[in-house]
This record gives sequence, structure tokens and C-alpha cells, in this order.
Amino acid sequence: LAAAAVVTCVGSLTQASLRMANADRDHPNEVLHFQEQLEITSLVGTLCADGPSCHLHMAVADKDGRAFGGHVLSGCKVFTTAEIVLVDLQDITFRRSFDEATGFPELDIEQSRL
Repeated sequence: LAAAAVVTCVGSLTQASLRMANADRDHPNEVLHFQEQLEITSLVGTLCADGPSCHLHMAVADKDGRAFGGHVLSGCKVFTTAEIVLVDLQDITFRRSFDEATGFPELDIEQSRL
């Protein structure tokens, strides 16, 4: 896939790591770690073929219904299932390039060559 979008996901996790919204170039890893059963209530993002290949945000809920969300980091473990629905975005290519201003790889969208 040269460019794809995650449009929905249902499932559950036993472990998750989410980077919080206050991350910036000086504090890139303000992270919440979970070691418990969680329901995936939302998963959205982009997938590309090169470099850092995805940018995903997820919301999860714990056993008491408390919700947490943020940027998905490695280390998430599926409990029962993660039914992820992707859309292949024809005729465009997603790439990522490092942005000095933000300190993160940012999305570049290119028209695919025919």
C-alpha cells in the first residue's frame, strides 16, 4: 500500500502505550503505559510504504469505562481481536519527512505517477 487510512477498529488489548498530546520536540515521550484489559473504542490514522510507516491515534476504555487516548506507540498487545478496517487510497502516495519545527516525521502527500 502506498497510502492507506485506518477507518475503524474494534477489539481489546492487554497492554498499551500511548503518547500524550503535550509531546513536542523538547518532550517527545510523555507516555501512559497500561498493563490491563482495555477495549479499543477508536483507532484512526495513516499508513505509508516507507520510513516510519504509520501514524495512529487510539482511544481505549478500562473496566470502569474510563477513556484514555493518544498516539499509538509500540508494545500494544491484542487480547482477543483487533478488527482493523483499511482503505487503500488510490493514486496518491504517503511519505514522511522529519520536520525541524515539530521534531517529528510529518506526512507528505504526493500524486502517484501513472
